[in-house]
Formats: sequence, structure tokens, C-alpha cells
Amino acid sequence: MSDSISFALLCFTSFFTLLNPLGVMPVFMTMTKDFEVVYRRRTALKATIVSFFTIMSFALTGQLLFRFFGISVDSLRIVGGVIFFIMGQDMLQARLGNTKITASEMEKHITDISITPLAIPMICGLGAITNAIVLMQDAVNAEMKLILIITIFVICVITYLVLIAASPIMKVLGETGNKIMLRLMGLIVMVIGVEFFFAGLKPFVKEMMK
Repeated sequence: MSDSISFALLCFTSFFTLLNPLGVMPVFMTMTKDFEVVYRRRTALKATIVSFFTIMSFALTGQLLFRFFGISVDSLRIVGGVIFFIMGQDMLQARLGNTKITASEMEKHITDISITPLAIPMICGLGAITNAIVLMQDAVNAEMKLILIITIFVICVITYLVLIAASPIMKVLGETGNKIMLRLMGLIVMVIGVEFFFAGLKPFVKEMMK
């Protein structure tokens, strides 16, 4: 039971910080500022649904892709650790996101921003996809796999609730509060990145020591 609880906490913490609903929230408000409330909620719902199924697709089929291309999970852990560390560093500097949306890109995707760029890659980025593949590999039994799926679903629901409540939340937190929250989550992401990096590096070091 303790292993399951520890795994559940890892899943929740990592996905909450990587999907980063509070970081996506200001960008979502900017992108939908001219939308009616009903359409804004539909956009948030569609974005979170697309994010959920995208993450689940990679979580369930990631291992097959690895076998096809001859990639090891430990290699992904190392790369994922570096990615997480860089993402956390950007968040620690209170940047709202890594995705730069230009005017031309906005015009191109204005008819369906809920899929691109809101769902992919703002909510469901490379970090979340990598995390899903690695954690599915670490889920050694059916209970852990179920915990992972439920956690992903819960985080997507939380993301949806944060997005539809973006206006009052931003008013309560203010600009300073948003930056503080972003920095705290960035620190957590960097710690997870270090753990992933050394977890992936350990088998290679053991192999070299033989």
C-alpha cells in the first residue's frame, strides 16, 4: 500500500507541475479574452479532453514505439530529466510558458485554438508525454497502472476547472501571486528532472562498471 501511495503522490505532483494549469491560465485568458463565456468553457473542455487522450495514447503505446525504434526507457529518463530541468528553470524565472504564439500563428489557428496551441503543446507538452511513458513503465502492476490513469484524468479535470475559473483566480492571485506559484512549481519540476536524470543514468553506470 505504501508503494501505491508513493506512486500516486509522484504521479499527481509530476503531472500537476508539468501540465501546469496555473501557468496555462493567463495564456488561456489572453487567447480567449474576446470569447463569450459559453464558448470559452467549450474551448477549455475540448483542450483538456484532447490533452487527456494524447497523454493516454503515448502512455499506452510508448513502449511499442520504443521497441520499434530500439530506444530504452533509461535513455528517455535521461533526456526527460534534462527537459524537465530546463522547463523548471524557465518556470523558476516566472516565464508563463515556453510556447511563443506569433500573430500569424494565432490567425492560422484561431478557428480551433483548443487543439493547437492550447492543448498541444501548451497543456500536453513533451514533458507530460515523457512523464506518462516513464511512469507507465514504472507501474509494475495493474493497481499502479490504474492509479496513473486516474491521476491523469483528475489532473485534466483540475486543469479544466482552473481554466473556466481563470478570471476570478487571476484577480485573487494577482500578477505577483501568479509568478510566485509559477516559481514554486518550477522548483518542483527541476527536482523531478534531477531524479529522472540520475535514475536513467544509474543503469548505464552499472553497466560500465562491470
